[in-house]
Amino acid sequence: MKILVLGDVMGVSGRNALNQKLPQLIIKNQIDFVIVNGENSADDGKGITRDIAEEFFKIGVDVITSGNHIWDKMETIEYINKENRLLRPANLVEGSPGKGHEIFFSKNNKYKIGVANLMGNVFMRKTEDVFQEAKKIKNKIILKKHVDFLVVDFHGEITSEKMAIGHFFDGEATCVVGTHTHVPTADTRILEKGTAYQTDIGMCGDYNSVIGMNKENSIKRFFKDKNAIKHFPSEGEGTLSGIIVETNIETGLAKNVTRLIDGGSLNK
Repeated sequence: MKILVLGDVMGVSGRNALNQKLPQLIIKNQIDFVIVNGENSADDGKGITRDIAEEFFKIGVDVITSGNHIWDKMETIEYINKENRLLRPANLVEGSPGKGHEIFFSKNNKYKIGVANLMGNVFMRKTEDVFQEAKKIKNKIILKKHVDFLVVDFHGEITSEKMAIGHFFDGEATCVVGTHTHVPTADTRILEKGTAYQTDIGMCGDYNSVIGMNKENSIKRFFKDKNAIKHFPSEGEGTLSGIIVETNIETGLAKNVTRLIDGGSLNK
């Protein structure tokens, strides 16, 4: 059983890379389940639309996670209530549309996979306490009791929160990945009790940029140049960035984890 988790899909560049590469990656690596963070996949790099989500599902994505940009497109509020394969952070304020975790089936319908989406509290939009929500999820979705495998996407700004959540779920989740910062970290590993982990799995998009945004305009904005305009995504060749987790069927934990960097300037 192999699970592919990909970082934030950034704008047109990220979508193009996903469309061009994902179907073949699934076949080549014998992937049984695909999770993609889609919160930056709209043309302007903010939010996701129904059409984009449906496009992802057609090419092999099983679940779309998100983060702080989940409500940037108004249509998502209605769509997320109808489509349980699109998740929002579980610790958003009570009463938020959609779900923050759900149980799904692998492509062959043989295994149950729980997917939970969390968002950090530090330097992010106001949310409920992420650690208290993580505790609820851990008690509600128990590995090898309620699900065969459990994946947690922690969308957060700071490394310490992500690492703490990783260790909190160690031995009780198949995989914990960090998203949001758009830069892949070099700490891909299996934690002490068997959970695959990476502090941030990066983005799917053009790395010849400033975290996916046009670099020239971003520099102008940092210099407070009067000619700077609103941020817009870079549209060069995209890189797919994420991890492939090979699981232990008996325990539900990770047997092997491999970092995936495919195409674009990051792979040269």
